[in-house]
Amino acid sequence: MKFICRQNDLNEALTNVSRAVPQKSPISALEGVKLHLEKNSLELTGYDLEMGIQTKIEVESDDVGECILNSKLFGEIIRKMPSEKVEITVDENLSTSISGENAEYKILAMSADEYPSIPEFDTGDDFAVPQAMLRNMINQTIFAVAVVDNKPILMGELFDIMDHNFNLVAIDGYRLAIRSETISTDNHYNFVVKAKALSEVSKLLKDDGDDTVTMHVSKKHITFEIGKYTVISRLLEGEFHNYKGSLPTSHSTEMILNTRDLIASLERCMLLINEKAKAPVKCIFKDGTVKISCSTALGKLNDEFKADISGPSVEIGFNCRYLLDALKASESDKVKMQLNGGLSPMKIVPLEGNAYAFLVLPMRLKNE
Repeated sequence: MKFICRQNDLNEALTNVSRAVPQKSPISALEGVKLHLEKNSLELTGYDLEMGIQTKIEVESDDVGECILNSKLFGEIIRKMPSEKVEITVDENLSTSISGENAEYKILAMSADEYPSIPEFDTGDDFAVPQAMLRNMINQTIFAVAVVDNKPILMGELFDIMDHNFNLVAIDGYRLAIRSETISTDNHYNFVVKAKALSEVSKLLKDDGDDTVTMHVSKKHITFEIGKYTVISRLLEGEFHNYKGSLPTSHSTEMILNTRDLIASLERCMLLINEKAKAPVKCIFKDGTVKISCSTALGKLNDEFKADISGPSVEIGFNCRYLLDALKASESDKVKMQLNGGLSPMKIVPLEGNAYAFLVLPMRLKNE
């Protein structure tokens, strides 16, 4: 097969589909990108048996054919080609020529017959949401996904959609993040998508404009159609945590505070915390003042700032990173923080509405 294409178009497509290509695989074909040429259309596929990314670019050709090229090598060659257009030729022996201006590479392709088939999806059961909305929902919750597979279902995020309400939920056993939006679908969905796939989906989504992403859901897979890209991911199996039952419905103490004040204070604490010097951050909410302190082998910090506090005073400890992640994900100038004493989880919500809710479990403080 033979075709000519724009270097920029091919480079962008390779960069994105290669995110689904494993660095090492017992199936050597999966370490490559599959090229499928159908005259003036070139389809590129990356796949690791759990997630696949496909796209098409326009090319100059009257030919048809397919092959596999090593993802890393092919990507680097195209990225460093000196010309605006690239000509690629693959002969019957899979000898591949990649040329542009005065540069010409000769590499060996693999037969496309060795590439596993990507699951096909049914276009019947689908729904669409704005790209910017989904991107924001993913980015505001993915920090709370479990990173160890003690309970594999928690390594993904729950899509809970009912009565036009879309909840995206992540939980790792120490914190919980919920992002909520109203959408137009009448269907009910409840499935879990692996965080790795959502991370790649987020990179392809636009954060402005009116473009939408269409999602096709089957029993075992979900497919995201994002512009000219298609991302397919295997769904995680199992029973997700009852997140609604974990959210406190009342509180005794509530703080309304400037998010930047608390983030800045916690970041100062982080200077004293590392893998060898671990300790909770102590927070005291009392008389309109938030007092933050931290003591590790590296040193001590005492800090404070003003806040609007109602209810009994509370002394409580937190994992600094967990609380910091939730505050940064709020993307709000001010937040409400709600507590039921020093042993209850911290609930963080917006001043108005229910766009998000974050829950952070406390840590026991040592007696000083």
